[in-house]
Amino acid sequence: MLKRIAFIASIAFALPVHAQAPEVTETVVQVIEQAEPTEPETTLVVIETTMGEITVALETERAPITAANFLRYADEDRFDGTVFYRVLSVDWGDQPNGFIQGGTQNNPDRILDPIAHEPTNETGVTHTRGALSMARFGPGTATGDFSIMLQDQHGQDADPDNEDPDRQLGYAAFGYVVDGMEVVHAIHAAPIDPELGEGWLKGQMLANPVTILDVRRLKPVEGK
Repeated sequence: MLKRIAFIASIAFALPVHAQAPEVTETVVQVIEQAEPTEPETTLVVIETTMGEITVALETERAPITAANFLRYADEDRFDGTVFYRVLSVDWGDQPNGFIQGGTQNNPDRILDPIAHEPTNETGVTHTRGALSMARFGPGTATGDFSIMLQDQHGQDADPDNEDPDRQLGYAAFGYVVDGMEVVHAIHAAPIDPELGEGWLKGQMLANPVTILDVRRLKPVEGK
C-alpha cells in the first residue's frame, strides 16, 4: 500500500504544471482513505501451565503501564511457580461465564511496587471474551495478580457516571487471549474447595491450584 501511494505521489510531482494534477491528488486521497488502519502494537506472551499453554497479546501501545508491568514479571520469572488459584462463575450471559485468577498472591518475595491505574475508558482495552485484567484492591494497588475473562464482562470496565468511585475507574484490562481459550475453560471447570477462601472469596478457590510453569515472550518467527 505504501509503495502504491509513493508511486502515485511520484506521478503527481512529475506532471507538468498544465497537467490535471487535481485528479491525481484526489486519487492519492482515496488510496489513503481506503488503506487499512494500523493495528495497535502488541507483544505476544505464552503462559505455560500444567494444563496447557495460553498465548496472550499484551496491549503495549494502548495500555503501556499495565502491559509493561506484566512483561517485567514475566522477564524476571516472577510468575514461574505461581498458580491459578481462583475461579469465579456467574450464571448470566453465555455459559460458562466468569473468570480465572492467578499470579503472585501478594508474595513479598515476588511482587513489585504497585502500578498506576489505566482505566478502560482511556485505553480502549475492554473486558471482552479472553481479556486479561489486573486484580487489585483499590485503583493503583495492582501488582502481580491477574484474571482472564471467559466471556464479556463489561461490568468490570470503567463507568465514569457510576456513583461508586471504585466502579467509576473499573479494572485495568491490558491484553487478550489469542490461543488457548480451551485451557482457560479447563482451569475454570476444575473442582473448587467450598471451604477454602475468606469472606466473599469463600467457595471460589480451586481445590488443586493449577501451576504456572513459565511465562515468557513469544519470539517472532524469522522472516515474518
